[in-house]
Amino acid sequence: MCLGVPGKVLEITPNDTGMTMGKVSFAGIIKDVCLAYIPEVKIDDYVIVHVGFAISRIDETEAQEVFRFLDQMGDLGELEIPEIGL
Repeated sequence: MCLGVPGKVLEITPNDTGMTMGKVSFAGIIKDVCLAYIPEVKIDDYVIVHVGFAISRIDETEAQEVFRFLDQMGDLGELEIPEIGL
């Protein structure tokens, strides 16, 4: 199973190899991401990123829905799981 995480494109820079790279913000954490698979991407667009590659563009509403879902998943980690004695 793959997990793609939404992020906001802050900067776009072509590099010497011809691959378009960019700086993407994941809730304030800035990472370098390959944007080559989405040539139409613009600054302030939201993208889904998997292992350092932007694989699709999404709108801000969809990105916010994913952020809410991920927050809910984080809350699940606070649940206590009983140990099973074998």
